[in-house]
Amino acid sequence: MENKELIRMFRLTASLMELHDENPFKIKSYTNAVMVLERLEQPIHQMSQAQLEKLDGIGKGMAAKIMEAIQTGSHADLNRLLETTPEGVVQMLNIKGIGPKKIRTIWKELGVETTEGLREACERNELSKLKGFGAKTQETILQALQYSEDSKGKLLWAEAEPLALDLLQFLKNRPETASVELVGDMRRNLEIVDTLQFLVSLQDDRSWPEFLNEIPGITSVEHLSGPFVWRGQLVGAGLKLEVRQVPERRFANQTLLYSANPHWLIQPLNENGDTLMAEAYGEPAASEEEIFQRLKLPFIAPELRESVRVLELAKENKLPTLLQDADLKGILHNHSTYSDGAHTLEQMAVHCQQLGYEYLGICDHSKSAFYANGLQEFRVQTQHQEIDRLNQQLGPFRIFKGIESDILADGSLDYDNEVLASFDFIVASIHSNLKMDIVKATDRLVNAIHNPYTTMLGHPTGRLLLRREGYPIDHKAVIDACAQNQVIIEINANPWRLDLDWRWVEYALSQNVMLSINPDAHSMRGYEDMRYGVLVGRKGGLTAEMTFNAKSRDEVAAYFAERKKAKKKGI
Repeated sequence: MENKELIRMFRLTASLMELHDENPFKIKSYTNAVMVLERLEQPIHQMSQAQLEKLDGIGKGMAAKIMEAIQTGSHADLNRLLETTPEGVVQMLNIKGIGPKKIRTIWKELGVETTEGLREACERNELSKLKGFGAKTQETILQALQYSEDSKGKLLWAEAEPLALDLLQFLKNRPETASVELVGDMRRNLEIVDTLQFLVSLQDDRSWPEFLNEIPGITSVEHLSGPFVWRGQLVGAGLKLEVRQVPERRFANQTLLYSANPHWLIQPLNENGDTLMAEAYGEPAASEEEIFQRLKLPFIAPELRESVRVLELAKENKLPTLLQDADLKGILHNHSTYSDGAHTLEQMAVHCQQLGYEYLGICDHSKSAFYANGLQEFRVQTQHQEIDRLNQQLGPFRIFKGIESDILADGSLDYDNEVLASFDFIVASIHSNLKMDIVKATDRLVNAIHNPYTTMLGHPTGRLLLRREGYPIDHKAVIDACAQNQVIIEINANPWRLDLDWRWVEYALSQNVMLSINPDAHSMRGYEDMRYGVLVGRKGGLTAEMTFNAKSRDEVAAYFAERKKAKKKGI
């Protein structure tokens, strides 16, 4: 059993206990255990009960429950709670913006036991009449239910990737196949995927499509399939699967057709009205590159096959050299145990150094983030002293003193200028009061961007893909303000965020706004998310030249120093 499965199980136990109004001390023991388990890097199932008992916040009783869960796949408390809770009520615990106590009220006072019943109760205006709810809460729940419904059968790119690669390997290893390619949304690096699409050409067409029924964990959907396309669904994940049979001689042509936005393929490329789609449907090609060559275009990477601007650049032979993982020299925006991180500052720094990076930007939460153990002023000083010590110890590797400062409701940051001036750089982010209209959200961000101490804007919309929509913002106004104030915008590389959205990267670059690939890492493992930020940055046309953390340690240090010098001069 993986760590994340155990953590999910014990978090659910705590929520169910709260739902049933059980002993708050027992609930606290489970929430504490979750916090401890989240900080463990080693596989929990490889630990002995004695080792678990030695962990602060676990103890003998909780260690026994963990061992029971590892050995049986569950534990007594969870089994008891699930037996006395309707399945639909358990599902309600996943709804954003509504906690166990409110769910208990809905369940007990309205007799609602399913998400469908909850929707109907909202539509009948029954929730707004309950004590502690009101029309606003009811509308929030309705929106969350709709968002959850719209998200069914979809996965993040990062979640879909291992499934796609496993299926690709299965198809490649089959003796029936001559050529195989993963196409569709996965090949284009779209952040959300609802269908895994593959092209195959066969050694012998007579084997089609029977061998596909041997794919593990798949159910066939025969009524949606046809003579040359087999459709199914991944059991559990809910993703759709599409395998299309194509002749070997047209394999490259079909690969292009299914690896681009259809609207992009039909854009006229010259006075004759030639299009990539028409060319792909034309003479068979040996490769995708050959099709581009016929139209006197350089090869365009699949992730760029969205924007008309990309076609214009290709015609001018000015395609950007896209950012690569190896271009990144440091990792900015990370958290440690000073706030809500799983690992100490030293652990985060040493691991970053071991990965081959030149520098780390530590950005623990600021004092307004009390829920995340945000740093009061005296703790800022303590952290800075530790950073100075570690920089002497780890040099030439360097830790830059940063903070993720909360943007308050009026757009101000949550420290006074003297404290703000003590940092090398500041990531300004919104974490509270997320229910804003576009005017309020945009004004709040722009005010923060105009603050001379703001170095970088963090996750601009606050979105969590497939979990909650971000607050609406006027992206152009926000990017223009960053351009005016020389504020960097992060692409938050956490696969749940990927914010700044790749669709606005092109505009940011056109305004000479630098971007930074930031993992928002809360553990050493969080550094692995950097690659997802690179993927979506590339999709927007991001280059190393316009990526802030592609700068060297000395260049970043000089940049921060210059900004601090400018502030002192009042510029």
